[in-house]
Amino acid sequence: MPTTQPTSTSLLAALAPALGTALRRVRYDADTLLALLGDDAHAALGRAEPVPVRRAARDAGELGTLVRLLLLGDPLPAREVAAALAPVDPAAAVAAGLLAEDGDLVRAALDLRPLDLGDGNRWVLSDLDDTVPVSGPGGGWAQRRLSTDHVLGVGHASLSLLRATPTRRVGSVLDLGTGCGVQAVHAAAYAGRVTGTDVNPRALWLAEATAALNGLDLELLPGSWFEPVAGRRFDQVVANPPFVVGPARVEHTYRDSGLALDGASELVISGAPALLAPGGTAAMLASWVHRTGEDWRARVSQWLPDHGIDAWVVQRDIADPGLYVGTWLRDAGLDQRDPRTQARAEAWLDAFEAEEVEGIGFGFVYLRAVDAPTELLAEDLTHGFDDPLGAEATGYFERSAWLRAVAADPGVAWGARYTVDPATALERVFLPGAEGWDQRVVRLHRGDGPRWQHEIDDTTAALLAGMRGDGLPLHELVDLLAVGHTGATATSEFAGDALTVVTGLVRHGLVHPR
Repeated sequence: MPTTQPTSTSLLAALAPALGTALRRVRYDADTLLALLGDDAHAALGRAEPVPVRRAARDAGELGTLVRLLLLGDPLPAREVAAALAPVDPAAAVAAGLLAEDGDLVRAALDLRPLDLGDGNRWVLSDLDDTVPVSGPGGGWAQRRLSTDHVLGVGHASLSLLRATPTRRVGSVLDLGTGCGVQAVHAAAYAGRVTGTDVNPRALWLAEATAALNGLDLELLPGSWFEPVAGRRFDQVVANPPFVVGPARVEHTYRDSGLALDGASELVISGAPALLAPGGTAAMLASWVHRTGEDWRARVSQWLPDHGIDAWVVQRDIADPGLYVGTWLRDAGLDQRDPRTQARAEAWLDAFEAEEVEGIGFGFVYLRAVDAPTELLAEDLTHGFDDPLGAEATGYFERSAWLRAVAADPGVAWGARYTVDPATALERVFLPGAEGWDQRVVRLHRGDGPRWQHEIDDTTAALLAGMRGDGLPLHELVDLLAVGHTGATATSEFAGDALTVVTGLVRHGLVHPR
């Protein structure tokens, strides 16, 4: 069912200065809310369980009123709301689309919540999700159905991208498909200029108000995909596109692209390179299908140009088709016991079966514009790791640039001195054997970031033991190691194996050249 679009897209943004004054006065911010609710009630809020939150907020005065109004969706007396939102006039808030009248009461018409993105408190406006009930027949409650132009708030995917985005200072950022504007707001902390685009007018209306509420000057442009910024270049592109994999349809603009299967991810990944300034980077969420007999890495590689891109693709999860379809049907607020929902699931799974889809991968795609042939490293990161991954992406591209130099001139690597990263640990695994303990595995662990692991041998362990930073260059270390093991200087085969091992460890940040 369609939502009601306010008659003026400026009323809500115009309300922002007074609204910001009220929120600051009452201390409706991320830190204060966490202190008020405590860990347990805060977790209950994340699970959409209102009772523990309501109990924690009932003696919190005007802050408690805003918690009930804006986070729980409780209808409240207009006089109580007016006191908590002063100097905002409730009638003006209703006209702007922030509040709605509910008989003699007032309720929130939008979701407004505080969020700390790592650079202080910010407020984000979005549509109410399906966990906030609406008045049903006979005065009861009914589940809210999401509209086609529903503007999602800060969900798990948004938070994943926020944590996965590099935040080095840059001149310009494009937030492709800005939605409620949360990625653009985040980018304003590290970029000189931020541009957001979206095909959904309601999303731009909310992003405009979010920017005004946080005192930010964002460029917001309407249009589909790359059209609003055709011919422009940016130092960084971020994108949380409508990447849901399925039939070519649009039921919710925040998740459905109208392109079949992983067509949206293909479009964004293949189009992003043309938006990057020299040395520019992109950080995006994407999905790709796993087809029977097809390597997903080869599939994604076909989406990139032959020249000009260094790409790092990290697969975080793989879902089987049944789980995937069920997850997104629940996301739409559909009852999977309903025969109509089951028919949709059947049609969705039939489409997967026709395309021989055996799984759906999801993860991060990082691109960097380089003046060299395109290189892609696509790897699985399905194990636990330490956020934020954004800093790791920056480090990866720095290491990748060094490895390109090594490929052009191996002397760069041979002449370098190395240090073992302080977070790198050496593990030896022994199992019972015929004559006591037998060593079965020697493994290096990186204890931070992606927590990469590399199985090595005793020779490599001895080589790393000699890496002291200000010690010997690699070619001397390898010669000494060869003499100790064979009594002679390193053969070309021994040296080549050593260089391959070292460069692999550099790529994953377990050792560092100096």
